[in-house]
Amino acid sequence: MEIHRRLSRDVPKRLAATIVMLALAIVMVIPFLWMISTSLKTPAEVFEYPIRWFPAHPTWAHHLKVWTGPKSFGTYYLNSLKISIIGMVGATFLSAFAAYGFARIAFKGRNALFLIYLSMMMVPPQVLFVPKFILFEWAGIYNTHLALILPGLFTIFGVFMLRQFFLTIPHEISESAFIDGAGHFRIFFRLVLPLAKPALATLAIIDFSWQWNDYENALVFLIDERLYTVPLGLQNFILENTVDYNGMMAAASAGILPMIAVFAIGQRYIIQGLTNSAVKG
Repeated sequence: MEIHRRLSRDVPKRLAATIVMLALAIVMVIPFLWMISTSLKTPAEVFEYPIRWFPAHPTWAHHLKVWTGPKSFGTYYLNSLKISIIGMVGATFLSAFAAYGFARIAFKGRNALFLIYLSMMMVPPQVLFVPKFILFEWAGIYNTHLALILPGLFTIFGVFMLRQFFLTIPHEISESAFIDGAGHFRIFFRLVLPLAKPALATLAIIDFSWQWNDYENALVFLIDERLYTVPLGLQNFILENTVDYNGMMAAASAGILPMIAVFAIGQRYIIQGLTNSAVKG
């Protein structure tokens, strides 16, 4: 009876929270709906007021223009996929390695070293453009995709996030494995990584979105248009005297599809991890 009363009292709170979250979700979705709507309009309909959400005569010509012609987005898509996938896999794996060392291997000065490493997050990335430009020019990787891939393999946030997750894994699991003769590499690959799937999936999604949307590094370190990524390719729609808003919105609509796909693939592991945590709790 007491449980029933408690649940009855929680219903209004949950309903209010649901309404608030629904309202916020609608606010977040409106710009995407406007983007898709604009990509199907004619240029004369873009700035009509009040906004016409459903074009009178929808056209797919702008979407077709994005994928055809001399400046097809196909090349930009492949470049972005190459950089983002390699960077995502490498950053997730290397972050897991470093996080395991900070969380599971006891060595002198570990916490001080971790704090020093973590303090690097306070350095604005724009400050590093000139040193990285000089380094990449010296190494011969300026104006190549390696100039974006190699720095993207290292993420301080990823190490911090995975370290915090590894600390929640019971030490008894590692101690039992040590007693059975397992070393750190075996424990890392056979025990820790399978348990960390939710955290790894979360980091992979976040890192992929960072790599995919990276505009500043691509703008500074890429000159050859054949190496351009999707964010740089959007510049093609900024003309001398005007902006092709329809084409830009069509390209932007296509640009969010890989992020949606990555989230759809990774969310299964996130939900699985949350479910397991709830069951354990």
